[in-house]
Amino acid sequence: MDNTIYKKRRDNLEEILPNNSVLLLPGADLQYRNADSAHAFRQESSFFYFSGFCEPSSLIAIINNDMGLSSIIFVPPKDKLKEIWDGHRAGPIGAVDNFMFDKAYDNSQIDSMMPDILQGSEQVLYSIGKKQGFDQKVIDWTTAASSKDRHSKSINITDASSLIGNVRLIKDDHEIDLIKKACEISADAHIEAMKAVKEGDNEQYIESLYIHEFSKRGGRYPAYTPIVAGGENACVLHYVENDKDLKSNELLLVDAGCEYKMYAADITRTFPVCGKFSDEQLKVYEIVLRAMNAAIDSVKVGNSIMMPQEISEKVITEGLVEIGILDGDPDELHKEGAYKDFYMHKIGHWLGLDVHDVGDYMEGDDFIKFKPGMITTIEPGIYISNSMDVDNKWKGIGVRIEDDILVTKDGNENLTKKVPSDPHEIESLMS
Repeated sequence: MDNTIYKKRRDNLEEILPNNSVLLLPGADLQYRNADSAHAFRQESSFFYFSGFCEPSSLIAIINNDMGLSSIIFVPPKDKLKEIWDGHRAGPIGAVDNFMFDKAYDNSQIDSMMPDILQGSEQVLYSIGKKQGFDQKVIDWTTAASSKDRHSKSINITDASSLIGNVRLIKDDHEIDLIKKACEISADAHIEAMKAVKEGDNEQYIESLYIHEFSKRGGRYPAYTPIVAGGENACVLHYVENDKDLKSNELLLVDAGCEYKMYAADITRTFPVCGKFSDEQLKVYEIVLRAMNAAIDSVKVGNSIMMPQEISEKVITEGLVEIGILDGDPDELHKEGAYKDFYMHKIGHWLGLDVHDVGDYMEGDDFIKFKPGMITTIEPGIYISNSMDVDNKWKGIGVRIEDDILVTKDGNENLTKKVPSDPHEIESLMS
């Protein structure tokens, strides 16, 4: 891995950070599942974005002042015994030599050194409220720094969430390549699962197929807990129990994507357990597909990020009127929000190092407009639970379709189109 990518990202902050400020980026800590058994370590995303460094309990300070931009990292110290048990540590020397930080120290020195680093600064920036206990640490360091010279300016604490998020929102070529790979792996897993599913399979078994297909292709972990929802379960938006047996007359909704080298994919497909849609299932599915395709077409540079949302709402409202679930004028029903009983979520979210990636959705008082390098999911759905006041033939049908869309200067690129979404292609694949 060429770690100059991360150094360039740090260097670019010189144009963004206020003068005489310090940006703090805390890394993740090791988390324990039970007793002394730890979860697999996963670095905090923004820390990784600016460092590429994957050791726990680390901290970056990026200083921007009249001397220019400089970077300091605190890392776990070299420890021969711990390295025998847990693996190599870069140590401060490795952090400078291999990750190109200007200075590096043992993380045991954070509390003693941070007040001196902050002294004389006018602002300390970090993502407020994101790491447990870190807010108080910053307050303590800032208070200690201010007390060193009562005649210096006060140090303001500023939330850097938007600053960091909007830097990460526009993906560079390196990131796009990794996300494309995550999407390819995830797409192949969906295809294999569609081929394999059959009546009587348990949702958990289908989940295991996905995880296996991810892993054998290089995506060791899912980017989030997969949703594997048969029949009525698909009407629970974040259903993760994944423990029911599948019936032949049901649809199966699977929302699953892998993480590849820290980057996420996010795909949803809905398909018939028996391999063929019923008439009612097909009618609902085709409405969602129309909404999906129309929304994707509107993902273009200069368009509001809310345009796909509004388009999908209108298409779904019109479709529900066509099949008799809603009654009235589609335009009036849309204005009234009648679709919200059946389509109650937003159409998408940013995608990147996190499956629900950082980046603002508003710019001032308006929704932001699409720019090249953004990646958004597009995922309309219709959910008709058994408790709804509709004809029984519609009950228990839940459909969502989701693709990952890269905004390009000329339009967009569907990174997950490899997985069939056309119902006839799905049926052909499953036959």
